[in-house]
Amino acid sequence: MKNLFITMKPHIIKTAALTLTLFCLQATMLNGQNDSAAVSEKPAKDKRPVKDMFESGYLINNQTAIIPTKHTFEFVIQHRFGLLNAEGFDLAGLYAPSNIRIGFNYVFTKNLEIGFGTTKNNKLQDLNWKYALLKQSRSGSMPLSITYYGNAVIDVREDIFPKTVDRLSYFHQLIFARKFNKSISLQIAPSLSHFNMVETGIIHDNIGVSFNGRVKISDAVAITFEYDYNITAQDKDLITVMPNLGIGIEAATSNHVFQIFVCSGQSIINQYNVLYNQNDFFKTEFCIGFNMTRLWNF
Repeated sequence: MKNLFITMKPHIIKTAALTLTLFCLQATMLNGQNDSAAVSEKPAKDKRPVKDMFESGYLINNQTAIIPTKHTFEFVIQHRFGLLNAEGFDLAGLYAPSNIRIGFNYVFTKNLEIGFGTTKNNKLQDLNWKYALLKQSRSGSMPLSITYYGNAVIDVREDIFPKTVDRLSYFHQLIFARKFNKSISLQIAPSLSHFNMVETGIIHDNIGVSFNGRVKISDAVAITFEYDYNITAQDKDLITVMPNLGIGIEAATSNHVFQIFVCSGQSIINQYNVLYNQNDFFKTEFCIGFNMTRLWNF
């Protein structure tokens, strides 16, 4: 029996050693899994852009910071009726001469949109572009969105300007926007506009600032507003420049956005509202307007 025990002892030792080794390996693996699980439980920062900061790239007469998804084609109709304080029976400006713009935009990349449009008043033809520099993140690591918007506009009326280059005007704007919660989104946007030719004594370059936003009252309906102010002081004996004020209601579906509002700026094109708006909102010198946008994704 003693010899048998001595003979079996090495096997017992080897078996015990192997069992201990396997136990240690198993414990190590379990600890590693627990550590991995603990790491995975830590919430990662969500760097995706916030959803639905605005429903449309347009807000009354201004641009918003958003750009639709890549390869989206956008059709836009912008309409402004006549002033409500017109003399005689004018049915709240509906009988007066109106201004209208039709535009087309396409999103080439997730950050770049390019479009063009035509406007009735002054026969303006515009090329415009929008580029998203920064986008507000859902985690808050990026607290706001910054978008650059610009356009180049040509007045094609005959016998108005001596040279083609005199017909051109330009607009540049940086849009700083933030979605504060599911209901409130606000923007502030400084701008620089330039006209190649203006009347003698009027300043060609104008610095402006726009403040606008929306407040959602339901999933599909929101109250919208805008305020545009020309900071550049013009000679009041030559031109009276008034701030543009607007307020309205927006209704949205997945592919359509409809906005109806009253505003004092009738020009639609940004630089014309900055320099040439002479309507005083508080003297009922405002018009009924609407914007309609339709999206197709290719």
